[in-house]
Amino acid sequence: MSQRLDPDGLRLPIKLDSTSNGEFEPVPLEPVHEHANRLALESAAANARRLGLGRRAFMVSACGAATTLLAMNQAYAAAGRTGGYYQLAAEAGLDPDAAAAGVAGNEFIFDVQGHFVNPTGAWLKALPEGARPLRGFAADRCAAAALPGPLDHLQCLGPDAFIKDVFLDSDTDLMVLSFVPSTREGEPLTIEEAAATAGIVEQLEGTHRLYLHGRVNPNQPGDLDSMDWLAGNFPIRAWKTYTQYGPGGVGFFMDDEPGLAMIEKARALGVPTIAIHKGLPFGPRSYEHSTCAEMGRVAKRFPDVNFLVYHSGFVTDKAEGPYDPRREDGIDALCTAAREAELGPRSNLYAELGSTWRFLMRDPDSAAHALGKLLLHLGEDNILWGTDSIWYGSPQDQIQAFRSFQIAPELRQTHGYPEITPAIRAKIFGLNALRIYPVPADVLERHVKADRVAALRQDYQERRDPHFATYGPKTRREFLNLRAWGG
Repeated sequence: MSQRLDPDGLRLPIKLDSTSNGEFEPVPLEPVHEHANRLALESAAANARRLGLGRRAFMVSACGAATTLLAMNQAYAAAGRTGGYYQLAAEAGLDPDAAAAGVAGNEFIFDVQGHFVNPTGAWLKALPEGARPLRGFAADRCAAAALPGPLDHLQCLGPDAFIKDVFLDSDTDLMVLSFVPSTREGEPLTIEEAAATAGIVEQLEGTHRLYLHGRVNPNQPGDLDSMDWLAGNFPIRAWKTYTQYGPGGVGFFMDDEPGLAMIEKARALGVPTIAIHKGLPFGPRSYEHSTCAEMGRVAKRFPDVNFLVYHSGFVTDKAEGPYDPRREDGIDALCTAAREAELGPRSNLYAELGSTWRFLMRDPDSAAHALGKLLLHLGEDNILWGTDSIWYGSPQDQIQAFRSFQIAPELRQTHGYPEITPAIRAKIFGLNALRIYPVPADVLERHVKADRVAALRQDYQERRDPHFATYGPKTRREFLNLRAWGG
């Protein structure tokens, strides 16, 4: 289901739609979400008139984002979903200062899960019969406006859109470029193409703004051996794996033979950080391997390795509620794994929010429980910011929503959840990631604040043109088509 547009075809700045990252089937919007979108469009039109602004100018402003989030609050409250809310002043839809106080910020933002695919790559030459290369990534979802300066020569979903969406249309400072599950031959993005994108950023003097994963499925022939080649030829900063993925659809646990072999190889190569897709299951087959059951065990066994649990074990078809130690999947399973291993605060086991937070933005009750449980059982130092963009377009709306989200006092009192303070947000947004991906002080102080990307971003603020579009599949048909591409 697509995001609702206003009569002139303008999109809302907070993207409430059914878009998936391609790893889970799109979940249609509920009536409460349709209500929120209608309220937001009506309020945006009224507020734009009161401020004497065109609708497009209003949507791009902080008041546009605040208006959308306030409409979501109103719709969710009417539906009895009050476990969490977007903490904004009532006048934020009309007062730029009040809006900025809620949705703007100057936090250091390090997104540890970003994606793009090569829309003209070799992987498209082996598409199954009947597959349409741009089905689900239609041309009208690309940003129509030319990209600034040297970024105008590539396509939607490629490096240009990635750089514009991430580094110009959002407040993201650094990002890790990750991978999707595939065979080596069927990769929608090869390591060479990922490295080339990092090279474009480097040419823009964006020193250390983009980091690379190496994709490894250790139960797939050849992948363990390829780790030596990857580490020897590319600036790999971590490894990405999918425990539910493998030959014949059979996965593995991280403390099975293939998982242990990958961990030992990562240690030997001096890249002791592994990002593991957990949650967002691919289907019923090998479902147990999508859970976090073993993550506490392996973190305890290998204290010198960082284990980043991508998606935090979250599943879309079961709401997150108070912690239930009997539940064997979802975020509860990750909390149980950490508790049973007695890992304690600032351990080597991390929860990551890519796609998870984006989905939780639709459900303030689940969002409050999910964040509250992670803060209680893993700790504020072990939650990582990730967005899974650019499947969801620019991550700016996810950033704005997280800046303003708060767990309701009633839930904090009942379940012992902490208030989400600016200090906690700053840790999650980026400071925690620096423990895993150390960035030299001179890069943070000099390059990130004053490189050419920063200059482009500053100039761009005077003529901002975000498209508020999403790229991932929005329907079951689009989702199955994308899955067929990747094998």
